[in-house]
Amino acid sequence: MSVYDYTVKARKGAVLNLADLKGKVLLIVNTATGCGFTPQYEGLENLYKKYHEKGLEILDFPCNQFGHQAPGDEDEIHEFCTAKYQTSFDQLAKIDVNGDTEEPLYSYLKAQQPDEKIEGLKNKAAMKAIAAISKTCQKPNDIKWNFTKFLVDREGNVVKRFDPTSEPMSFEADIAALI
Repeated sequence: MSVYDYTVKARKGAVLNLADLKGKVLLIVNTATGCGFTPQYEGLENLYKKYHEKGLEILDFPCNQFGHQAPGDEDEIHEFCTAKYQTSFDQLAKIDVNGDTEEPLYSYLKAQQPDEKIEGLKNKAAMKAIAAISKTCQKPNDIKWNFTKFLVDREGNVVKRFDPTSEPMSFEADIAALI
């Protein structure tokens, strides 16, 4: 199995076959529009603008599992992101990332990169608090909150997992190394 063996729902009922992204560097992130981490959209957009022409794709999956922080339908979420953060990458369909209804792609991602490496005392404390309040984080490898990010190389290997407190620009060097 690889990332390329999955299809996911795009907005408006379309289907995205990840095999169509072979040869691209992927940043896969579960997002929410009403989260304390929502301003990370700005950093995601900066990375996208800088590296898209060189092969970066951002797969943005809205997720309402954490504090119901992704209200609204797919069009409302897309409108919010483009209006407030001028995002030019598209949002995919809203999904679950943990539990019985989790997106199969996320089951695969979590198996490949079981947990985030959390750096800094402040971030470790924040993630411990987040894990304690997350009602859907039941298993050790589960996504703890919105804005967990997975980095996939051009061959489809899931090479890193970044916790929600990791600002997108903090791992720009990881992306640049794969580009």
